[in-house]
Amino acid sequence: MENLILQSLNRIFMKLFALKKVLFRTAGMAIVFTVLVFPQINAQDLDVPYVSTPQSVVEKMLEVTDTGPGDYVIDLGCGDGRIVISAAQRGAYGHGVDLDPERLREARSNARGSNVSDKVMFLQEDLFKTDFSRANVITMYLLSSVNLKLRPRLLDKLEPGTRVVSHDFDMGEWTPDKHLQVDNANISLGGWQIDNPIAEDTHDIYYWIIPAKVGGQWEWETNGKNFTMTVEQKFQEIYPQISTGNATLNVKKTLLKGERISITAANPFNGNEYVYNGRVEGSRIMGTVQIRGDNNTIETWTAKLMK
Repeated sequence: MENLILQSLNRIFMKLFALKKVLFRTAGMAIVFTVLVFPQINAQDLDVPYVSTPQSVVEKMLEVTDTGPGDYVIDLGCGDGRIVISAAQRGAYGHGVDLDPERLREARSNARGSNVSDKVMFLQEDLFKTDFSRANVITMYLLSSVNLKLRPRLLDKLEPGTRVVSHDFDMGEWTPDKHLQVDNANISLGGWQIDNPIAEDTHDIYYWIIPAKVGGQWEWETNGKNFTMTVEQKFQEIYPQISTGNATLNVKKTLLKGERISITAANPFNGNEYVYNGRVEGSRIMGTVQIRGDNNTIETWTAKLMK
C-alpha cells in the first residue's frame, strides 16, 4: 500500500509541477521531493520521476495507436517495461529506453515472466540521444517540458505516418489528432479491486500522427492547365493557396494525415471543383484529382515541389 500511495502522490506532483512549469531540480525543492516523495529514484540525473502507467491506460494507448503485428514500438522512459511488454503480447516488437538501471532490471525480469523476451529489449540510454527513427509507434509518459524538448526531434526523425502517444502530458501548440480520457477510479491490489482515494479519476491520452512536410511551393498540370500551390504548414494543419491562370481557387477542405493529403478547391469563375487526394513522397505528391463540372473526370495528380 505504501508504494501505491507514493505512486499516486508522484503522479499528482508531476501534474502540478507541469502546470506550474516548476522544475524538479529547483534548488531546495529537489531535495525535499527526493527524500520524502521519490525514494525510488536513484542518484542519477533522471529527467522524470518514475510513476508507472496503469494497465488500463497502457491498453488504451496501444488501442488508439492500433499497435499489433508488424509494428515496432519504442517506449521513451520505459520504467518497468509494461508498455513494450503489452505491445509484444499484441504481436509487435520493440524496445524501451530508460536511465534507471533498477527499472531496466525490473523490465527485463517482467519480459521474461511474460514470455516475450524474444520480442523486446531494454536499453540504458538518454532519451534525447537515442535513435528512435526505426519505430513506427512511439509511447511516452514524460513531463510536458520534456515532451516539448523532444518534439522537434520527433517531427524531424520519424517517418510520416508514425504514431505517437503520450500519457497525461501534451506537446504544447501541437494539437493532438485524438485526445482520450481513461477512468481509473478503481485500482487492483493483490487481485482485489479497491477505491483509489488519492490518484485522479481520469488519465489523459494524447495521440498524434507524424505529418509529412508539405510547406513550400508546388506545381502541376491538370486537364491541360498549369497550377501552382503555396502551402503554409503548422504541424498537421495546412493552409494552401492554389492558382491557375488568373484564377485563385477557393479552398474548401484540407487534410494532412501522415503522408496522405487531400484538398478540395473550386474555381470561382467557371465553378469547376477539384478534389485532390494523394500521398506525399518527399518532393512529390502522387495521387488523383476529381474534376467536377460540366464534364466530370478523374486524372492523375503529380505535384512537384519547386526548388
